[in-house]
Amino acid sequence: MAGPAPGTIVLRGDVNLASLASTRAILGCEGTIKAFDLSDVGVLDTAGAWLLSSCRNAAALKGETVAVIGASPAQTLLLETATDGMTDVAQVQQPRGPHHRMGDGLVGLGEAVGNRTSSIAESLGFLGLVMARFGRTVLHPSRLRLTALVHHMHQTGLNAVPIVVLMGFLIGIVLSFQGASQLQQFGAEVFVVDLIAISILRELGILLTAIIVAGRSASAFTATIGAMKMREEIDAMRVLGLDPIELLVLPRVLALVILLPLLGFIADMAGLVGGALMAWIELGISPGMFRTQLLNNTDVSHLLIGLAKAPVFAVIIGVVGCHQGMQVKGDTESLGNKTSQSVVTAIFLVIVVDALFSIFFAVWGI
Repeated sequence: MAGPAPGTIVLRGDVNLASLASTRAILGCEGTIKAFDLSDVGVLDTAGAWLLSSCRNAAALKGETVAVIGASPAQTLLLETATDGMTDVAQVQQPRGPHHRMGDGLVGLGEAVGNRTSSIAESLGFLGLVMARFGRTVLHPSRLRLTALVHHMHQTGLNAVPIVVLMGFLIGIVLSFQGASQLQQFGAEVFVVDLIAISILRELGILLTAIIVAGRSASAFTATIGAMKMREEIDAMRVLGLDPIELLVLPRVLALVILLPLLGFIADMAGLVGGALMAWIELGISPGMFRTQLLNNTDVSHLLIGLAKAPVFAVIIGVVGCHQGMQVKGDTESLGNKTSQSVVTAIFLVIVVDALFSIFFAVWGI
């Protein structure tokens, strides 16, 4: 089978998987190979093309060229495909150069900033869409799904009352106990009533309530809407001419806007009861004295300031939870990631907005 010309190998018969071992032996016995003559080759399959391409690539690494003579168009195409495939594999397997850590860090920072900016823009767009649907509902009240609204009020509001009451009660106890231990050093135990009232009514009551609701409701909204997105139910709504924002998002957001102030008020009352109980036990301040001190030194404006934040917190929690649910892809991993992301984002935004409220009220002396 060896060719008569020096450096040229004439192959005959079939060059395929069955004859691969004998063909490899022939090629290995030769010295420098200049060309392959395939004029007398009957069948050339992928295995044979791979063997010939390997020899050509090995010669190319040495700076030599191996020509192909007498190949049919089909054989030429097969050889070119095998050569290209081996080149792609070699490029993938090449070791990468040293990483430029500073450059990689800048690239990662840029990608993170870009992704975060895009996410904020999408969230603002989603908020605008929800507000537009709300405006249309105000103009046409018959479009509001009252059954869905009542259902979500029960799920997000009434079911959260026990944990909110417990949280408020325990916060009142902690504030009273810690305040008493500090104020006793100055003989100002009676001012623990003012400490409890202002801190709970103005800040902690509604803030902690919003955090609890964010953990409960934002995750529930994302999980529910995300599951519907995975099952393509939202796409089916659009096909039927129904608006997912109007059906799924607006009732949830309105339910939070209605009930979060009520939950905040319940938390405030529970906190005052817990603080009064601990003040009675720790400092001997009777409930009557606690009530008198509360009414004389605490203005109702503190309660109103705290409750005024509730609708804003409710919109943040509802929009973030529903928006993350709409972003779920078609797998369960995406559902889990978006659920955890909605809780973290909602709590973070609630705390940031509460800080902005505090700065605003301080600047205006409210």
